Amino acid sequence: MCLHCKGLYRLYPWCDPTVLYLQPGKQKRKFSSFFKSLVIELDKELYGPDNHLVEWHRMPTTQETDGFQVKRPGDVNVKCTLLLMLDHQPPQYKLDPRLARLLGVHTQTRASIMQALWLYIKNNKLQDSHEKEYINCNRYFRQIFGCHRMRFSEIPMKLAGLLQHPDPIIINHMISVDPTDQKKTACYDIDVEVDDPLKGQMNSFLSSTTNQQEIAALEMKIHETIEYINQLKTERDFMLSFSNNPQDFIQDWLKSQSRDLKLMTDVTGNPEEERRSEFYQEAWVPEAVGRYVYSKVQQRRQELEQVLGIRLT
Repeated sequence: MCLHCKGLYRLYPWCDPTVLYLQPGKQKRKFSSFFKSLVIELDKELYGPDNHLVEWHRMPTTQETDGFQVKRPGDVNVKCTLLLMLDHQPPQYKLDPRLARLLGVHTQTRASIMQALWLYIKNNKLQDSHEKEYINCNRYFRQIFGCHRMRFSEIPMKLAGLLQHPDPIIINHMISVDPTDQKKTACYDIDVEVDDPLKGQMNSFLSSTTNQQEIAALEMKIHETIEYINQLKTERDFMLSFSNNPQDFIQDWLKSQSRDLKLMTDVTGNPEEERRSEFYQEAWVPEAVGRYVYSKVQQRRQELEQVLGIRLT
């Protein structure tokens, strides 16, 4: 915004166009739409107690404007103070200093404050392990909330007394009437919130039935791909273990197959007999090995059919 001083004091808006435009070609937001209230305080001794304040507050019937113009007669330099209250959407609140230091949050929306409060409770393990709906207050919470224990449902009510309206933006300015003064305009940068141009596109994309079906199909494909990757990893680990140390791998594999055979036949073996080679030369061994190899071949065949999408004959 700019202050022009030539005998009459006027307040005009100024802002970087890249801030006010949501996207190229879209209509510019009005200057007043960023503020909830504006107060200009002039020298009380010069203008008296009834004429030194100029106030503007947003009302339900307020018409947005591109600026404010305030006129006062004068022939001497005047100090003025501007108080600007931003119109946050959703509303923001300033935390009690003690709670702000504890959470590391100064001014935020109610949802963000509740999220920061929950993270603090979770990180400090304040939730009761037996009664999950209760919070056991530590010494900081006891000082702030004034209790040793409270329910989760009590937090919004207790938090309401710790929230205040955000501090206004305060600008101190000297209005000069000196004709030789080169500083006829004063510019100030103010950070404001604007709508995300991608938000509307994202909402329309997510609300589309066709897109939801496409998203579901892609999620299913991702799940199947992850399962297939895990399967290939298991096979690779199997082959890699065999190539690194074939002898130990075969011994471990035989032990594993022996355990599986006992589970399948529900027969408790004798470890001492199984350690000798005569045990593997008995009559039942060839049939057991053949059945195992056949089951593995069938399993591998089914996997290939699923991957290729055909039935092998």
